[in-house]
This record gives sequence, C-alpha cells and structure tokens, in this order.
Amino acid sequence: MRIFATMEKRKIAFNTFGCKLNFAETSAIARKFTDSDFETVDFKETADIYVIHSCTVTAQAERKCKAAIRQAVKRNPEASVAVIGCYSQLRPDELRKIKGVSIVLGNSEKYSLFDVVTKQGENKPAHEDSALKTSRHFEPGFSANDRTRSFFKVQDGCDYFCTFCAIPYARGRSRSATIAETLSVAKQITTTGIKEVVLTGVNIGDFGRQHGESFLDLLKGLSELREIERIRISSVEPELLKNEIIQLVADRSKFMPHFHIPLQSGSDRVLALMKRKYKREIFYQRVTFIKNLMPDACIAADVITGFPGETDEDFDETLEFIKELPISYLHVFTYSIRPGTKAAEMENHLSDAAKQARSKKLHQLSDQKKMTFYRENKGSVRQVLWESDTDQGFMFGFTDNYIRCKKAFNPESVNTIETVMLDTIEDDGVFSILINQ
Repeated sequence: MRIFATMEKRKIAFNTFGCKLNFAETSAIARKFTDSDFETVDFKETADIYVIHSCTVTAQAERKCKAAIRQAVKRNPEASVAVIGCYSQLRPDELRKIKGVSIVLGNSEKYSLFDVVTKQGENKPAHEDSALKTSRHFEPGFSANDRTRSFFKVQDGCDYFCTFCAIPYARGRSRSATIAETLSVAKQITTTGIKEVVLTGVNIGDFGRQHGESFLDLLKGLSELREIERIRISSVEPELLKNEIIQLVADRSKFMPHFHIPLQSGSDRVLALMKRKYKREIFYQRVTFIKNLMPDACIAADVITGFPGETDEDFDETLEFIKELPISYLHVFTYSIRPGTKAAEMENHLSDAAKQARSKKLHQLSDQKKMTFYRENKGSVRQVLWESDTDQGFMFGFTDNYIRCKKAFNPESVNTIETVMLDTIEDDGVFSILINQ
C-alpha cells in the first residue's frame, strides 16, 4: 500500500453495483471522505484508493465486482482496493485472496471504511452470520451526487428467506428507524435542492414493524414535507402493497404513479417452491386496483426465469399471465445459483440454454409491453423532471409515470419540472419534446 505524506491530498474513487440501496449507502459513506482531506475522482481515473460496493444477487454481479478489482489494480498497482457490501459479507475470504484487495468490509462494517482507511479503525473480518441475523442496528443514508433525485434508504434487511435469495444472509434481519427519525433525515435531503426522492430498501413494505409503525404511516408523514416535490416508491412486495397505500398514492400528487412489484413467477407452483408469501391472484388484484385508480400509472414487475423445477408449462403459464396484465415493463432475472440458499440444493436445475431461451422471450415481451405503454400515453400532457446528463446535444428526464423523454440541451432546464406533451416517439424508444409547452 502506498505511503502518503501528511499533507498530501488522496484521491478516492467509488464504484457501486446492484440495487438503489447500495447507491444510497455509497453516497453516505463517500460523504465522510469528501468532508475530509480527500478528493473524489471517477473510477476510470487514477486513484490512491478504489472502493467497490459489491452485490451478490447473481453470479454475474460477482463477476462484475471481480472485473472492477482487476481494472483498479491495472490502473494503479500501488492503490489500495477496498471491497464492501454483500459479496464481502458472504465470502470475505474469497475476496481477500484476490491480488490487490487490501480491505474487505461486510455490511455492518462498511460504515467504518473512513476510519479503516485513515488508520483510525481496524480492517476486521465481516460479522458472523449469527451476529448479522440478530442485529437491529440501522444506518440511514441518501444519495446526493445526482442533482435531480436522491435514493433514500428507509429500510434494510429481510425476514423472508426466499429459497433463491442470499440477501437475508448478506444484510440480516429487517430493520428501520422510527418514522420520526426517518423524517428527520428526509429534511436533510430537502436542503440539497433535490426535486425527487426515491424510497429504497431491501423490503421497504416491512418498514417500521419493529417499532409498531407502518410503511403507510411513513408515506403519510413524508407527504406532509412541503420541500419534497416528488416521491417515488421502489419495489414493494405484493402482499405488503396494501390497497390503502395505493389509494394514498392516487390521492396525493406528491407521489409518482409508478409502482414496482415483484412477481417472480406467474405459476403458483413455482411461487410455492420459491417460498414466496403470495399467490399470483394477489399480484393480479394489486395491478387491477392500481389501474382502476390510476389508468396512466406505470407498473414494473420483477420476474425470475429458469428456477429449479420450472417446467415448460410453468413458464408458459407465467408468460400468458403477464401478457394478460397491463404491466408496463419487466425486470427479467435469469436464475443464478446462490451458495447457501435452499434453491441451490434443489433438483431439476435447468440448462443454461433453456434459461437463456426463456429469458429472451421475457425480454421480448417486456419490450412489447413498454412500447404499448408509451403509445397509450402518446398525446398526453405530463410533467418531466430534467436531468443534467447529455448525449449528442440532448438532455433527458422522466415523466411522473416514468416515461423517458429528451429535448435539446438547455442548462436552465436542469433540475426543473416542465409540463410537456408526449408527441413523438423516436427510434431509440424515447419521447422527443420538440417545443416547450
């Protein structure tokens, strides 16, 4: 590891993989460095310290983490490489053996990264699983590096232990702060000038249970904060997305008409094998209720294909179920064996070729669903929050119901909400806003 002069300013770079929750946590961890004697640079640049916030939800996510390690070491062989997060929690010894990795911190320890880097703390091994399972410590966090929206961590961990998922082992039991504490952090976000807050967590619908509170009550509290203009809710389990929550979103314009509901399978038999806590009828009821209240609402669904024992009939049942529903697009996951999970021990694992063929069909269906949703909204008037990113002279943004739009770049439009008419769908699948409304 490189030796620094006392007054030398060190360059640190962050690379985050996985969920929105990881991005919120990375931002919170990075702020400790930016408030001190460090300079944050892009991960593609030469840095003295590279921090990789890892994900372990799929084997591909782990491969990306290892590739990032190799890239960092190649960029600066003398740099210190720190790997934090879920991969570090589950297999720290595996990561420690990789050339160039000098710091490995699990999900509880990663918040001490600043102390470890500055030699104020120890690079201790990740917590044992038993300790993580019983921990009720919760670290709130929010991202602030995007000028327009903030990922706001309101919950962590999961008590479900679905047979395919390693996240409960990596993040521990479900936990959160109280509503009062959460609203206090939300008020900090309002001071940044950010227009949109995206609520994130592992299982956010489970918010507040340990305190005798509820996610619904949190939403009511957040809706009363005048400084927050837009609130977007990330993934909520079907059985936890109560009708009262949907009704609240419909009644209060501060909430965006955009829902993300995990389906995972349209076959009740496969859902039972996954140990999901609902049958597909619950998912159907939620989607139907949303569309009855908010016909223009965007509804995304997670689907896992190629789960052990998923027959052709099971897959066809899933495909037909999704076709019949007014879903706007899909997040398709090809089943990946996660060591230590119940599904890894099951029989009748599918071949890679079979899984890829099913994944392709689901992706094609998702593209069709998305285009249908966009065409249904053609000619409507929506509000777009414009972002700072540019590409070939265009700037981009999303409507309240999560339709992507673009227009000629105008720096004065960054982080503003503009009322537009959705008129022209370009070849890239984005609405082109030609004239300001």
